[in-house]
Amino acid sequence: MNDRPVALITGASAGVGRATARLLAERRYDMGLVARGTDGLDAARKEAEAAGVGTVAISADVTEPDQIAAAAERTEAALGPIDVWINNAMTTVFAPFVELTPEEFDRVTRVTYLGVVNGTRTALERMRPRGRGTIIQVGSALAYRGIPLQSAYCGAKHAIKGFTESVRTELANAGSPIRVTMVQLPALNTPQFELCRAKVPNEPQPVPPIYQPEVAAEAIVWAAEHDRRELLVGMPTVATVWGNRLAPGVLDRILARRGVASQQTPRRRDPTRPDNLLKPVPGDHGAHGGFDRDARPRSGQLWATTHRGVVAGGLVALAAAAWRASRR
Repeated sequence: MNDRPVALITGASAGVGRATARLLAERRYDMGLVARGTDGLDAARKEAEAAGVGTVAISADVTEPDQIAAAAERTEAALGPIDVWINNAMTTVFAPFVELTPEEFDRVTRVTYLGVVNGTRTALERMRPRGRGTIIQVGSALAYRGIPLQSAYCGAKHAIKGFTESVRTELANAGSPIRVTMVQLPALNTPQFELCRAKVPNEPQPVPPIYQPEVAAEAIVWAAEHDRRELLVGMPTVATVWGNRLAPGVLDRILARRGVASQQTPRRRDPTRPDNLLKPVPGDHGAHGGFDRDARPRSGQLWATTHRGVVAGGLVALAAAAWRASRR
């Protein structure tokens, strides 16, 4: 144990979790890395250790409260008290709701929603007696707007939002300084589209515009270190949130026309490929999916929302300059 902050990340073996682990290692966090698949976990552990930080890699299923509690115990025994808990694990099935079995819907809900509930409970059990800590819920623009082919996932992300608001108000009522933050993400180039279960004709894809998972990692780490209730990432997320507030019926019609096709590539789906709904797909899948050519490596909106003082100062300076020019 040392004086470095300690973070625990669920879903740490691939995608957003993997990119976040890399950035936290750069920022000198020790980490508990939690996921089901051991191949990706081992690779993530080696990357963190190569960066010179302490790491514990733990194979656990977020749907099992006892396993998550044990992961927290192992992390703190090895590294010290957890300062930041990042609930990131997810899964989905690309299919119309009427084609989802009850078991598939239940599994997506248990991983994506109840995994957050279990993680939050375990984090609070440890943070409340200490009177400190930060919990990050990795959300999505789909916490505000449901889209076709992802009813279970959208329902889970909506549920996380309501759950988080409830917990946040309870902590405020108790006078607790523990922070609970949601980071709402845009479409990302992660391996989930090659790994998730699908029942559509073609291979699934993120809805363009697509961002690299490092954009998400930057937002998550920033939220861990700053007091922000919620962080919207990327202009598509901002547009989705406000568009659904102002004209939900219009979005209904747009998504009815375009939402199914925009989530599929021209490539036919291989019906024999394995998926990660019930068990991990072997191998180290890394942070990136197959859309590097189309994915944006940065977000101007994220920079602006995380540098509000600079933006406000620039706007004041521009206004002052315009006023002086008008007086000449």
